Amino acid sequence: MSAREVALRVVRDVFPSMGEGRGAQEALDYRVREANLDARDRAFATELAYGTIKMRRTLDWYLQPYIGERRTTLPATTVEILRLATYELRFTRADEYATVNESVTLASRHGHRGLAGLVNGVLRTMLREKPLEPSRDLFETNEDYLGTKYSLPTWLVRQWGAVFGLGRLEEICNGVNQPPQAAVTANRLSVEPAELARELNGAGIEARESAFVLESLVIRKGMEALRTREPQGRWWVQSESSAMGVTLLMPQPGERILDACSGRGNKALQIAGRLEGTGNLTCVDRDVGKVLRLQRRLTEYGATAETIAADATDPEVLRDVRFDRVLLDAPCSGSGVVGRHPEARWKKRSSDGERLAVAQRELLDATSRRIYQGGTIVYAVCSTDPREGVEVVEKFLARDNFARGLVPSSLEPFLTGDGDVLVAPGIDGRDGFYFARLDAGV
Repeated sequence: MSAREVALRVVRDVFPSMGEGRGAQEALDYRVREANLDARDRAFATELAYGTIKMRRTLDWYLQPYIGERRTTLPATTVEILRLATYELRFTRADEYATVNESVTLASRHGHRGLAGLVNGVLRTMLREKPLEPSRDLFETNEDYLGTKYSLPTWLVRQWGAVFGLGRLEEICNGVNQPPQAAVTANRLSVEPAELARELNGAGIEARESAFVLESLVIRKGMEALRTREPQGRWWVQSESSAMGVTLLMPQPGERILDACSGRGNKALQIAGRLEGTGNLTCVDRDVGKVLRLQRRLTEYGATAETIAADATDPEVLRDVRFDRVLLDAPCSGSGVVGRHPEARWKKRSSDGERLAVAQRELLDATSRRIYQGGTIVYAVCSTDPREGVEVVEKFLARDNFARGLVPSSLEPFLTGDGDVLVAPGIDGRDGFYFARLDAGV
């Protein structure tokens, strides 16, 4: 099976004719194993599949003059073959002859002679005419233009413009299409970040200490090589933006800490490092599988914590226990991390923020009752949608005895006028996050 065939099957897995479809990473892993591709062909299949998934709106804009309304009546597989070929011709250093011939062969294999002829005609005409990229004068609104140019839903572009301003909007749209920033977190129970950075640089992996997070190392070069190394309980992959939540929480040795939606446990391990083997850490998550995985990771990294598989809003959970600090990394739309998952921008809906805010408010209300007077809760979402961020916090503050707390100086570059921390997606390769530090009894 060729790399192009694998890429086609991945795209069809992600966008099936019926049903929700698989995630791109899951589909790619399955199809590569099925085809037994070597490293070079796997890399090509990955670029082709991920690029075609991500740039779907832009590719359809290029194809529109050549297939028009036929796009809705042609077999879905034929349209995906045209998208794959258009991506290869417009966004890679393609061998044009090979791209066209292989695409025609795919169309013939998955259809009939007429469809193969259509693919051949469309691609050769496109090569001959060399269409220009989208320009502002062709669109009614700036949001539609940027959404088409950078292959993003118009509603998401509009939301980012409202939150971050028009002056940063195109930089954000472009940024989420670039390779995301790579970073790891040092396990301070076994190694200091500076020591780990020296070790990695000595091995040819270019790493620098984060200016914003004590434990984070930003990997400028060599991330693929790093993934082949055994962490040996010394580091784990975690984005710099994600790790900012624990910086804002500022857990201290000897304290009692609650990680209310602990998930896979990256932040829990980070908190454990800050506790330096003292105090108490309790991790709650409703997903039993994630709790079991966290238990294994705690052992692997030499950390200790109580783990509970439960809904953090359940009043019977931790009924009589109080904490110095609570981290609530609430389930959210994930709109801040669309740059990491090529299909994410097409799977999300403009209504997600409003829908999820209901559960987020319930979680914030429930966990806030677990804090000592004078304690702190950090509310975090990997979304920059105000409905999931500042609006949830403002409604909470309007009726509870909490106030915004001080933000560490290292995070001041991301400080909002309200006193929260907001990280723009795509800028310097970072994920988009919203954080609020809320102090009790003030």
